[in-house]
Amino acid sequence: MPDTAKNPRLGLTQIHLAVLLAGGAGLFAKLLAVSPAVLTAGRTVFGSIALLLFALVTKASLRPASAKDLVLLALSGAILAFHWFTFFLAIQVSTVAIGLLAFSTFPLFTTFLEPLVFGERLHRRDILTAVAVTAGLVLVTPSFDLGNHLTQGLLWGMLSAFSYAVLSLLCRSIAGRYAAATISFYQQGFAALCALPFALQWQGQLGGGDLLALLVLGVVFTALGQGLVVASLRHLRAQTTSVVFGLEPVYGIALAWMLLGEVPSLRTLLGGGLICGAVFLASMQRH
Repeated sequence: MPDTAKNPRLGLTQIHLAVLLAGGAGLFAKLLAVSPAVLTAGRTVFGSIALLLFALVTKASLRPASAKDLVLLALSGAILAFHWFTFFLAIQVSTVAIGLLAFSTFPLFTTFLEPLVFGERLHRRDILTAVAVTAGLVLVTPSFDLGNHLTQGLLWGMLSAFSYAVLSLLCRSIAGRYAAATISFYQQGFAALCALPFALQWQGQLGGGDLLALLVLGVVFTALGQGLVVASLRHLRAQTTSVVFGLEPVYGIALAWMLLGEVPSLRTLLGGGLICGAVFLASMQRH
C-alpha cells in the first residue's frame, strides 16, 4: 500500500481498540463463574469459528503447505490453550491486575529464549531490563508464601507469560508463509481441541448468559481484536503496535477498577509501573 493511502490516526484507533479488548479479556475470568478450561474452550471454539467465516468470506487459503507446518500449527495451538488456561487461572486465584502484570513479563522470557533457540546475541540492555522487571515483580508480590493466593496468581501468570514467549518464538518459523488470520484459525482450532476435554469435566452448568459471554469473548475480544491488529499494521510500523501493546495491563487494570471495583494497591501500581516501563523501553530499543 503506498504511503499516501496510510492513515496513522485510523491505525492508532485500531491498535488501541485491539489492546483495550486484549486487556478486557481477563475480566471474563472474574465475571463468569466457570473453570479456566471452560473459558479457554469457549474463547477458542467461538474464536476459531469466527476466523473460519472470515477466511471463507475473504477467500483466504487455509491449506497448510506441508505436514510439518500442520504439526507446528497443532503444537502452537496446544501451547496457546495452555497459555490461556494459566492466564485465566492466574486472574481467578488473584486479581486482574496481578494476572495482567505477570503476563506482561513475557518479553523478558522471549529475550532470554531467543539466544538459545536462534543463537541471537544477548545485549547488556536485556540484562538491565531483566533486573528492572524482576524488581517490579518483587514489588508486586504481596508475600513470598506459596500459600498466599495472590502469590499463586503471580506464579500462574508468569507461567502464562513463559508459554506465550515460547509460542511467539514458534510462530517465527511459520509466520512468513501464512496470513495472520490463517495462523490464528489453526492455533485457535487446535487450542479448542485441547481445551474441550478438560472443559467437559467441569461439573457446573452453563446458562444462556454464560454462553453469550463466551461468544462475545471468542468473537469480539479474540477474533475481532486480532483482526484490528492486522488492520492497524497497514497504517503503522510494527514498532508502534508493539509499544502500544505495552498498555494492555493499564487498560485491563482500569477496566477492572471501573467494572469490578478492584482497586490495585500502591505496591501493585509501583511494581506495575516498573514492569511496564522496562518492557516499553526494551520494545523501543529492540525495534
